[in-house]
Amino acid sequence: MKAEAGLCVLTLAWAACGDATQPASNQLAFISEPTDVVAGATFAPAIRVEIRDAIGYRLPGAEPAVTVSLGANPGGAVLAGTTTRTAVSGVATFSDLRLDKAAAGYTLSATATSLASATSVPFAVSPGAAARLGFLSQPDTAEAQVPFGPAVQVAIEDAFGNVVTDAAADVTVVLFANPSGAALSGITTVGAANGVAQFDALSVALPGDGFVLRASSAGLSSAPSAPFSVRLTFVLESAGGLHTCAVTIAGFAYCWGNNVLGQLGDGTTTQRETPTPVAGTLRFTQVSAGWEHTCGVTIESVAYCWGLDEFGQLGDGSVVQRPDPTPVAGSLSFAQVSAGHDHSCGVTTGNMAYCWGRNDLGQLGDSTTSQRGTPTSVAGGLSFRQVSATIHTCGVTTANLVYCWGRDVEGQLGDGMPTYHRDSPTRVAGNLSFALISTGDFHTCGLTTGTEAYCWGEGSSPTPAPISGALRFAQLDAGSRHTCAVTTGYLAYCWGDNIYGQLGDGTTAGGGVPTPVTGGLSFALVTAGNVHTCGVTTGKVAYCWGYNSYGGLGDGTTQHRFVPVRVVQ
Repeated sequence: MKAEAGLCVLTLAWAACGDATQPASNQLAFISEPTDVVAGATFAPAIRVEIRDAIGYRLPGAEPAVTVSLGANPGGAVLAGTTTRTAVSGVATFSDLRLDKAAAGYTLSATATSLASATSVPFAVSPGAAARLGFLSQPDTAEAQVPFGPAVQVAIEDAFGNVVTDAAADVTVVLFANPSGAALSGITTVGAANGVAQFDALSVALPGDGFVLRASSAGLSSAPSAPFSVRLTFVLESAGGLHTCAVTIAGFAYCWGNNVLGQLGDGTTTQRETPTPVAGTLRFTQVSAGWEHTCGVTIESVAYCWGLDEFGQLGDGSVVQRPDPTPVAGSLSFAQVSAGHDHSCGVTTGNMAYCWGRNDLGQLGDSTTSQRGTPTSVAGGLSFRQVSATIHTCGVTTANLVYCWGRDVEGQLGDGMPTYHRDSPTRVAGNLSFALISTGDFHTCGLTTGTEAYCWGEGSSPTPAPISGALRFAQLDAGSRHTCAVTTGYLAYCWGDNIYGQLGDGTTAGGGVPTPVTGGLSFALVTAGNVHTCGVTTGKVAYCWGYNSYGGLGDGTTQHRFVPVRVVQ
């Protein structure tokens, strides 16, 4: 058929206007549109699609196969049911279609061969009845005692995993898999809001791999989290008599080893072979492990001590053993503390030195030999920035000079005139400028501002003598009868007694020459105890070596180690 110019001719199957002649498409149309529906439920009434001619009339004899699929799919749903139907009398009926994901703005699209497709009106799918729980956010790798971040979120879901936004039931989380026997800290039962329970401050205090949370709520299927790990990241460490303490990157103190007198501060007298958190929620800038007690300074500059208190070395005015942190009396603000054998000393934020505890050898430096149960100021009015205590005490002034007091039988006070003891600060001989000082049982070592190490006392000179080897050191610590240091190149060296392998060179042969610690680890610091040594690497991993009968190495055993072994963290 040819249309005249300017005229249109319309037939059932063709439309022609002017000189253009083309077929008029038959088409599909929704005559029963999808309505809002609940996830998993079939549409009611059933979806119906009609086959029409070009001008919109049903073609009753048409029986093509019609397929319905998702057009707009904002929820990422799957269209379930029989999605292809053969039309009957020009109509295809879909009676079992359903969607699984809740969202608004879905559309359906109907297609058939040689027919123009059709799109439905938008519709929404809402959640079904509450049936189960699911984790929206969960821990991955967490730092011990630090709240999981982001916060743990548990959703109340229908059977298809949609959040039931009007659900408000209580949800409880517990540790389901617990490789370290840790406790889950924080509020563990929370009411859901808009279908989601958020746990803002959950944490675990002990390290381990393979922790799993389990969420539960009455009448709902419980849900496990994915496995996660908890780590300890140490930045400071202190080796004591037969125990060790350390501070994490978050400021929490951990101790391990001998605990018969409560020196681990965990509220018990139970020996620990792996790091255990110091009781309470205190955050520390520093800890110092002494012979059988421990002291530390919090981020608020308050000094706390715990453990043996026979001579008042805890500084709380009593002689009562304490298995958990007890504040030092006097309301002083401390920058640093040092726990010795039976006494303790500290430097205030105003650079004044105070000591407390046993004083039979003048180790408190107050010009007496009287025992003190609370801090007493060191005589002389000197301004100190660091002190170190064992059986004697030494300190570095703000002018980089070293003064010592206490036992001096072995010449450990460094003034060149050994005597039984001195009860007030005595300047160390020479004109050296010191950056730090460290006292052993019967010797003293210091690091100059020029990165040179000097020692004096037992096994050395009664005045500062340079350590052989021409090594340059960035940090140093004296133990009972051995000393360790870190070079400016982050390598650890030790010298002195080595009967239990505390030098870390793989042998038990001691010597007066610095020997490299085996393993080639890069250390930020080392700390020498009675007969063991520990260190923290530049990667904030703690290692220990030496005597371990009480678990002071923190590796989960009581086996002596002659080379560095990683602390459980």
